[in-house]
Amino acid sequence: MSIPVIVMGAAGRMGQTLIRLIRQDADFTLTGIVEREEKKAAIASCGCRAETDVNIFLQEDARALVIDFTAPSASLSTARAAARIGAALVVGTTGFSDAEKNELSEIAKTTPLLWSPNMSVGINALLKTLPELTRLLGGEYDLEVAEIHHGQKKDAPSGTALRLAECLAAAKNWTLAESACYHREGITGERPVKEIGIQTLRGGDVAGVHTVYFLGHGERIEITHHAHSRENFANGALRAARWLYGRSPGRLYTMQDIL
Repeated sequence: MSIPVIVMGAAGRMGQTLIRLIRQDADFTLTGIVEREEKKAAIASCGCRAETDVNIFLQEDARALVIDFTAPSASLSTARAAARIGAALVVGTTGFSDAEKNELSEIAKTTPLLWSPNMSVGINALLKTLPELTRLLGGEYDLEVAEIHHGQKKDAPSGTALRLAECLAAAKNWTLAESACYHREGITGERPVKEIGIQTLRGGDVAGVHTVYFLGHGERIEITHHAHSRENFANGALRAARWLYGRSPGRLYTMQDIL
């Protein structure tokens, strides 16, 4: 059975990538695209019906699955609309506040909802292996995370960098709130033991590079994930859509559930 899909933010780079891949995949049918009125001209060539309000599509077909890589406020609005109908929703948006994440978790109790700040299978496999490596290395290694993205990315650090740092903190029985260091300048003194540095670089057209450093005495371990194109994230979102479609609500699903 082909899954009917609605793509939010169709004029964006992720939206355009999703539209192209959906059309190439027999598992999916592109039933509608959603974009702001001032951007509708940019998607006129998509050859698919476009609306400014996702509710129009959902009222016509409650079976449709929505994919949203937009902005926190817009994604929350989409999630509320999906919950009113009971439609499934895959969200790849980053930059949510803690309060917004809590609202997503509440919405997920009533409609199938999967959210991940990074849809890459490789990144999510890394999230499964980092805690064990952290435990094996013990307390003699300092932990740092660095990320690079294109100059148009709006949030910093990236959602993926924060998730990686949260993973490291949890393995240390720390919280990220007490251990994160986002900026160093001037006479900072010795590096605290209970610290995870998270550094941000921006520029060019970089799809995404994340490096986790384990800095010990006499050696260091670097684990780097390079995203070569947005297809990596779009393919992960489609894998998530296949897994989520027809699943019951109850909690906020993530890519970890799929793996």
